[in-house]
Amino acid sequence: MSDIQTIKEKIDIVDLIGEYIQVKPSGTYHKACCPFHNEKTPSFMIHRDRQRFHCFGCNQDGDIFTFIEHMEGMEFIEALKYLADRAGVQLTQKGSDTNKHQKNRIKDINAAAAHFFHQFFMQMPASKEAMAYILGRGLTTDTIEAWQIGFVPDQWDLLTKYLLKKGHAIDDLVVAGLTIKRDNADAESGRGYYDRFRGRIMFPIWDIHGYIVGFTGRVLVETEKSGGKYVNTPQTPVYDKSRVVFGLNKAKQTIKKEDSVVIVEGQMDVITCHQAGMLNVVASSGTALTEQQIALLKRFSSNIRMAFDADAAGQAAAKRGIDLALEAGMSVRVIRIPEGQGKDPDECILQNKDHWFTAVEQATDVMNWYIEKAFAGKDLTDPKQKQAIAEEVLPEVSRIPFAIEKDHWLNMVAGKLGVDIAVLREDVARIVKSETKKDRVVGQLSQSGSSHQKEIEETEVPRSQVFFVLEQFFSLILAKNIENAVELLTVLDPVIANHPLYKFIKIGYTAGHNRDVIRASLVQKDQEVFDRLLMQAELSFSNMSDREAEKEAAAYVDQIIRIWKREKRTALLAQIEIAKKTGNEEEEQSILVQVQQLQ
Repeated sequence: MSDIQTIKEKIDIVDLIGEYIQVKPSGTYHKACCPFHNEKTPSFMIHRDRQRFHCFGCNQDGDIFTFIEHMEGMEFIEALKYLADRAGVQLTQKGSDTNKHQKNRIKDINAAAAHFFHQFFMQMPASKEAMAYILGRGLTTDTIEAWQIGFVPDQWDLLTKYLLKKGHAIDDLVVAGLTIKRDNADAESGRGYYDRFRGRIMFPIWDIHGYIVGFTGRVLVETEKSGGKYVNTPQTPVYDKSRVVFGLNKAKQTIKKEDSVVIVEGQMDVITCHQAGMLNVVASSGTALTEQQIALLKRFSSNIRMAFDADAAGQAAAKRGIDLALEAGMSVRVIRIPEGQGKDPDECILQNKDHWFTAVEQATDVMNWYIEKAFAGKDLTDPKQKQAIAEEVLPEVSRIPFAIEKDHWLNMVAGKLGVDIAVLREDVARIVKSETKKDRVVGQLSQSGSSHQKEIEETEVPRSQVFFVLEQFFSLILAKNIENAVELLTVLDPVIANHPLYKFIKIGYTAGHNRDVIRASLVQKDQEVFDRLLMQAELSFSNMSDREAEKEAAAYVDQIIRIWKREKRTALLAQIEIAKKTGNEEEEQSILVQVQQLQ
C-alpha cells in the first residue's frame, strides 16, 4: 500500500474539513458552504466513503491532499508531510522528496533550534538570570516546558555552529532567518556568518498545524548594541507574520468548543492566560489583525473579544483589525481592564486573575465602545459637534454587513443625537458611496499593469449552460426511479447524442438494464463521475419523491432543449454575419435554413 493510501485510510476527510468549515450530514454525504468561493446556500459535498469532496458552485473537487493544498496554500510535498505527520505515518516512498523540499527543511531547522534554545534554558548555568526573570513573571516550569521557552547566550555564532554540526546547510540557516550572512562571508570556512538571536529569551512561533515557523527573542539586558527589546524572525518561506496567529495551534479546539476567541497583544499575555486556565486566547503579536489572520480565526469562531493598549497607538492598531473583522461579519467585543488592575492581561493576572476573567466576561460590544468614544466630551447642543459624532461613528456602522444589526445601531445613534434615523441613513449612503469610489480608484491603479491578463480573461469562452443542466438531469435519473427514463433520453438524441456519458446511460437503459445496473456499470467506468453525480443528487433531490422526480426530469429535458436551441441559434446567427461580410450568399442561405429549422 502506498504512503498516500495509508494516510487517506487514517484521516477522515469529513473530520479534516470539519476543522475548517461547518459540516452537516446530508443523507449518506455531508454538505457545507464552500470555503473556496462565497455562497449562502451549501453546494459543497463530501463523500466520506470515497474520501472525496466536490463543490457544485465553483467545480472544485479532490481529496484530503487537494483540500489542504488549496486551504493552506501548500504545495503537494508540503501537504504530504503535514498529513503524514498528522496521521502518524512514516513516509517511505516519497520521504526523500519531502526532505528535499526547502520549506520542510526550514521547519526541521526551526524545530532543532527550538530544542537547542529550550535545552540551554533548562540545563545551562548561563541561563540562570533568564530563568529567574521568567519565573519572576509568574510562569511555572510546566508552562515553560509546554511553550518550549528557551534562551540563547550573547555569543557570536553558537546556534549556527550547532545546526551545522547537525547536518543542516548554511544557506538554509540563512533562509530560515536564524543566521545572518555578511557581504564577505565564506561558506566553506564559515566566516562572516553569525546568529540573529543572541542574549535573548526565545519564544517559538507555531503555525496553526503545530510546526515552528519562527521565533521572537526578548533581550535579557538591553544595551545600545542589543538591537531592540524584541527581535523577530524575518519573513521566510514558512513565516509570514500577517498569516500567523500566535497560540492558535494550542487554542483552536477550545475556541471552537466555546465559540469565542480572546485576542491579546503579546506572547507573554497568551502564555499567562493559558496558565491561568483561559485556553481560547491568542495574540496578534503587537500588530493589527490582517485579513488572512481574521480568515484563519473565522474557521473556529466568529466571536472575538479583543484586549489592546489604551494609548492612541494601541487603539489605532486595534481599530484596523476591528474594521476588517466587522466587514467579515464577525462579532467583536472590547475587553477593558479596570483602572489600577494592570496595563495588560499578563499584569492583571499576576495581580488577581479573577479581575481578568471578569473583564473578559464583561467585554462590551465594539459598537458601544465606538459610540461611547464618539460622544465623550461632546456638546450635543452644537450641530457641528453632532455632525462630528456622526462622521466618527457612521463609517463603523456602515461596515456591518447585516441589515438588522446595522439598523439597531443607527437607531441608537439617532436617539442619542436626537435626529431622525432617515437623516443618518442619508449620511451612511454618502459614506458608502465615497468609500466605493476610493476602492475603485485604488483598484484601477493596482490593475493598471495587468491589462494583458484582463484581455485574456475577457476572451475566455464561458462553459455551455447545457453542460450544467445535463449534470443535474443525469444525477436525477441515476438517483431516482424514473419510469420513462428511456423516452426522455430518446428526446435528447438530436441535442447531445455525442455526449459520452449520455451515450453510456442511454445504451444501458435501452438494453433493459435497471437503474442499479447502470449505476454499477458507471462505477466501473468512472468512479469520480459517479460520485459527483450522486453527491449532486443528494444536494438537489434528497427530499424529492419518485413521482416528483419524474416531473422534474421532464422539465430538465425541456430546459436542455430550450438552452441548446438558444445557444445553437446564437452560433448560427454569428456565422450568418461572417457569411454576409465575406459575400458568401450561398452559405448565408444554408445557415438561414438551419435557423428556421430550429423554430
